[in-house]
Amino acid sequence: MPRSTFAVEFDEKKVDAVFAALDQCHLPGAAVGVAIQGQPVYRKGFGLANMELPVVLTPSIRMRVGSVTKHFTALAYLLLCEEGRAALDDPLGKFLPELHPATHAVTVRQLLGHISGLRDACNYRFQFSGIEGPRASTEELLTLYREIEDSAAAPGTTWMYSNGGYILLGTVIERLTAQPLERVMRKRIFEPIGMHDTLLRYWDTNFLPNSASPHMTNANGAFERSSWGLNFAGGGALVSTVDDLLRWMAQWDAPVVGTRASWDALRTPLKLANGASTGYGFGLISTTYRGVETLYHPGGWLGANAQMLKVPSAQLDVIVMVNRHDVMAPALADKILDACLADLKPVKPAGPIATGTFRSPLTGRVVQLFGREGAQIASVDGYDYPMEMDEEGVLRVSGYAKFVKQSISLIGESTQPTSILFDDFGTRDTLNAVSIPERIDLSAMVGRYRSDTTQTEAEVILEGQKPRLITRNRFGQMSFEDLRCLAPNTWLARPGGGVAEWFSFIVNFGPRGAEFRSCAIGPKSLPFRRVA
Repeated sequence: MPRSTFAVEFDEKKVDAVFAALDQCHLPGAAVGVAIQGQPVYRKGFGLANMELPVVLTPSIRMRVGSVTKHFTALAYLLLCEEGRAALDDPLGKFLPELHPATHAVTVRQLLGHISGLRDACNYRFQFSGIEGPRASTEELLTLYREIEDSAAAPGTTWMYSNGGYILLGTVIERLTAQPLERVMRKRIFEPIGMHDTLLRYWDTNFLPNSASPHMTNANGAFERSSWGLNFAGGGALVSTVDDLLRWMAQWDAPVVGTRASWDALRTPLKLANGASTGYGFGLISTTYRGVETLYHPGGWLGANAQMLKVPSAQLDVIVMVNRHDVMAPALADKILDACLADLKPVKPAGPIATGTFRSPLTGRVVQLFGREGAQIASVDGYDYPMEMDEEGVLRVSGYAKFVKQSISLIGESTQPTSILFDDFGTRDTLNAVSIPERIDLSAMVGRYRSDTTQTEAEVILEGQKPRLITRNRFGQMSFEDLRCLAPNTWLARPGGGVAEWFSFIVNFGPRGAEFRSCAIGPKSLPFRRVA
């Protein structure tokens, strides 16, 4: 075990204080674990496991951890590589030849690192049909990959988070082993490590013993039951416990499963064709927090989220699992680091808030700058990121999304810049300030549109003088009642509700159709042709 090089000052009362607001017995809350040198020193639960039953959360209750699943899926594939049954640079077409030829040359390495450039079928399931509606199985998502004819970017040229890529990986593992992914995980990973309460749970409708329920907030702030209409499989279907995940992190430095080379691959960030580091390995993220190196992966689910975090230089492991939508596990995990680590860099005071709307003349990308509760926010193609200004005056993504390597340099005044230089994983673009036109011709955008790429229909209608966008595909329908003009022919579409930013996007209208842009869609906009 490597010697600790960063001081740990563990105080149980300081960690208790982090969760004081959740220490109650009438609302959902969080389960928490902290280990030093692989030995648990803190295991507690706060709040209810389920609002229908008088059962409190504990470190041994199963909870959803979302995308924490990804590095387990990555390791399962690496184990097959160790046996010579596969290789990181094998093309996807070798395993799934029935998919569209646009997918065939993408390598497994690129899927693992989110640099495949493929459009994410999961995003299309939700972006245009919402979270309700009929279930979408893995097979139905694979059907989309048979139909989508183009990519969001050339392989290896950009980083774009993709749940669909990891669902493809899970399918590849099943083809190679002729076994269900859940069995491969259980026999090859969970059982050897002693993670007996961890498994892949594809749907929330079955009964699973010893399980907490996710709790979503509605428009009135009240909790209600909700579930995904999608099988995330190898991308995010894991349920686990605090105790199991502490066991898991304890063996990272001396792996029980997998070789040292495989674990090095999991944590080594990939590089793009432009030479920029993504900061993302195979399901694990490398970044710094207040000057200390961290290795982690967050995960989210409707009404639940988690953060699994290791500080290698301090031999400190942290797991936070939350079963309510209005509390963020990554923020709580950072507060644990604040409480446990000495000599962290001081928190930089918030600077002035930059405001304005900016659009790229080359790509149509739109960035809005504004403040929220005293913090700087950048809405990139409809998705809101918290931002912090570094020592050089550059705004960088912070908080729960700090692993996204996007930054903004302000040109002109610091509070009302005339333009911005947007850096997206090393690819730079200048966006110019735009404003809402004095007169808006709503009739010009009314009509029906179609994306042949995704077989999605879109319709803009007027309700009085208020426009509304409705999208439909085979999975259901989505209504964007909040349609705001940002600039001539440029609109922000938001569905409203607690997860609005997940599905928001920019629509650039033209005489022959429209182009939809969002972080989910990728750097290349999705064209919709006008049909009526």
